[in-house]
Parts: sequence; structure tokens; C-alpha cells
Amino acid sequence: MRAHDDTTDPARLRVAAEVLGHLADPTRLHLLRLLSVEQDVSSLVAQVAASRSSVSQHLGRLRLAGLVRARRDGRRMLYRITSDHLADLVAEALGYADHAVLGIPHHVVDEAPAERVNPAG
Repeated sequence: MRAHDDTTDPARLRVAAEVLGHLADPTRLHLLRLLSVEQDVSSLVAQVAASRSSVSQHLGRLRLAGLVRARRDGRRMLYRITSDHLADLVAEALGYADHAVLGIPHHVVDEAPAERVNPAG
């Protein structure tokens, strides 16, 4: 059982919806994927299909939302994703997209675990 299973808490649902809203933009999703390691704007611009201005604006939005943290290193600002949960969510979204784009059947949760046949017995 997971530690956070109260799916009816309105505050929890609101925060989750806000986070998913931030992931709804392809550039922000790509940036979050790249920010599992600390990077500056120049290295991010070289890796995404967006201008420096656009990357900076997306980073600002992600930072205000608390999804990315920034620290100064001399004249540069370095950015990194703030949570392993968020990194996992991004990876799962991209994994889901891989299945959809490549036509790979999605994994299905077994709805009747009691009906499984035990291969050993």
C-alpha cells in the first residue's frame, strides 16, 4: 500500500491537476525530462526545439510552480527538477507516449488478482 492513498482529498487533487497542467506543454515536459541533472539555459536551449527566450520563460513558470529549483553559479543560473516523484511522473508520461506512438500494447493492471493461476501449484 502506498503512503499517500487518500484520493478524495480536494487539496491533493487540486495540486495534482496543477502539476499535470504544467506537464501539458511539450517544451516544459522536455525541459523537466532533461533537468534530472543540473543544467544552465544554454545547454537546455541546445537540446530543445525552442528559443532561449522561450526556454527562459518556461523555466520561470516551472520555478514559480515549485517544479524546478535554480541556483546561481557565478554568472549562470543552474536549474534542476525538485522531486523524484515529478521525475517519475515525467518518465511515466513519456513511457505511455512511447506505447501510443509506437503502437505497443499498454500494460494493463490485473483487475482480478485472486483469479491468477499459480504456475507452481
